[in-house]
Amino acid sequence: MKKKSLAFLLITVLIMSMFLAACGTSENTDDAGGGEGAGDKQKTISVWAMGEEGKKLSELSAKFEEENPNIKVNVQAIPWDTAHDKLLTAVASGKGPDVLQLGSTWVPEFADAGALLDLTPHLEKYPEFAPENYFEGARQSMKFEDQLIGVPWYVETRVLYYRTDLLEEVGYSEAPKTWDELKDAAQKLAARGEGQFGLDIDMNDQITPFIFAWQNGFDADIEDPRLNLDSPEFTEAIEYYTSFFKEGYSSTAKGMDIVQAFKDGVKPMFISGPWMINIVKDQAPDLDGKWSVAVLPAKETNTSAIGGANFSVFHTSKNVDEALKYISYVTDVETQLNWLDISNTLPSRLEAWEDSKLADNEMLATFGEQLKSTKGSPQITQWEKVAQELIASLERIIVGGADLNGELDKFKAEVEKIMED
Repeated sequence: MKKKSLAFLLITVLIMSMFLAACGTSENTDDAGGGEGAGDKQKTISVWAMGEEGKKLSELSAKFEEENPNIKVNVQAIPWDTAHDKLLTAVASGKGPDVLQLGSTWVPEFADAGALLDLTPHLEKYPEFAPENYFEGARQSMKFEDQLIGVPWYVETRVLYYRTDLLEEVGYSEAPKTWDELKDAAQKLAARGEGQFGLDIDMNDQITPFIFAWQNGFDADIEDPRLNLDSPEFTEAIEYYTSFFKEGYSSTAKGMDIVQAFKDGVKPMFISGPWMINIVKDQAPDLDGKWSVAVLPAKETNTSAIGGANFSVFHTSKNVDEALKYISYVTDVETQLNWLDISNTLPSRLEAWEDSKLADNEMLATFGEQLKSTKGSPQITQWEKVAQELIASLERIIVGGADLNGELDKFKAEVEKIMED
């Protein structure tokens, strides 16, 4: 597998010329961590945070400023759809923030480009950054090669959402616990009549096929040009995945609102993350007491995917001490529990899950249980291309009727090309 650092930097230089104006003057002074704030002793650190979390982070940062009057925090909320390009520009120009949020799947790309400061020398002062404080599935996103380059801020995973009343009608007093039970329950639910399905599988979700593969014992080998995708465990998992569509238990139609379909009973089971709890409660209040969540059914394991976001220090930061202090604050157990109230995102720290806010909440506790059995995406820069190539292959199999084995052979050959680029 070849490094892509040189190609990456060449591309970012080109992008920089297109997006240079987006960098703004604020990132050249205090906002980039180079200037001073009000008074000689006050410093300003800039924090780039993405999406809705970025919009809410100022509330949390205000409390940090109260406790640290010599540090001013400038939070810039960046939409997810523009964040990647903005980060590329920062890498090319060297004018980034002090602290940046990265989605866990982005970590390899920016770590490979040398954009993230190695935190290993700071572990003695900040032992809370040590990987053992976080879920095992999240630990791989913290490291790149032999460096510690990020600290998990929040995490998420996927579980099974299911209609308890409809499962009861087809003989399941509890959620399916195995692959065989999941297939059986889906078949019985789909048999209720025309237009009824058993399990909703989002064909655009690139992680679901790998969840099934992990559950079947597959593990990607990043030293193998084909990532171990030739293994029978991977092929068997794809056969299982596609069988739900071929047998009519999952719908190939796109555009149907999952909450409405869940409410109507058309799709009584689906796999999703913690954000769906409040969405279902808000949009389908009539379902109160008729649905729940469960850990995923198992084959060899019941492994799910782990996602979320990490905080890292940008490699050109001139305020490293202040940046580290900020990351320590936002990943503190009490702060994470406060952040749960503000943002409804799940804490990354293991210790936080002992609190009654999580332990005594049946649905959130289920997510905590699932987080104990998770894997993250392989830490390779080509991962997004590999995953998207699989999604395209699966659509040709499921919708286009392509031969599964032949299509998988083409997919593996394409992966080999991607890995060698």
